[in-house]
Amino acid sequence: MFNRAFLAAMLTAGLTVAAAGCVDSRSQANAVYVLVDTSGTYANEAGKAQLIINYLLGTLQPGDSLAVARVKSRSFSEKDIVAKATFDSRPTQANAQKRVFRDQVGSFLQTVQGSAYTDITGGMIQGAEFLNETGAGKKTILIFSDMQEELDKVTVRNFPISLKNIRVIAVNVTKLNTDNIDPRRYLGRLQAWQKRVESAGASEWKVINDLERLDAIFTKS
Repeated sequence: MFNRAFLAAMLTAGLTVAAAGCVDSRSQANAVYVLVDTSGTYANEAGKAQLIINYLLGTLQPGDSLAVARVKSRSFSEKDIVAKATFDSRPTQANAQKRVFRDQVGSFLQTVQGSAYTDITGGMIQGAEFLNETGAGKKTILIFSDMQEELDKVTVRNFPISLKNIRVIAVNVTKLNTDNIDPRRYLGRLQAWQKRVESAGASEWKVINDLERLDAIFTKS
């Protein structure tokens, strides 16, 4: 007859190994949080975000996580998450999840209405919370926006934020009419965001304007 203490020790060891395996697998997982700007005239660009979503759905693997959220007048809310999923290890189930995800995002993109203001900071804070909760080792925030943040008089965002160990990638950063008049405004806007996300502990800042080079999302600079 087995000794009860021996059995207990073996069970504890097994649970420890299983937990370690779970931690190791999560450390290799990707988690991506996509922010889609729905403010002002940039709302007209929202349809292009489907290219990014389709690329991610085709690239992310079982165990990886993906979420898409809107950027509007105030974006620090789970209610702004349009779709989210952690993909199953079973291929058929993962494919079903991806179809549902694609349909949810497609419905959202077809009904986008421009908001009055652009709370990019609030969206990034919400995104960081989501990414950290996944436990993934590789975390990325994709921002589909012209990166022109505009806040109303009562929304407070001028405080330090934490983006520790998160890559931040701005995609399809269109130029405003004022940028065409003075390109320094565009360059200055990107430099200001780079400084802010790096001071928040982000592991990388990148700008991708060529939507045919989306492979650069998972390529370190």
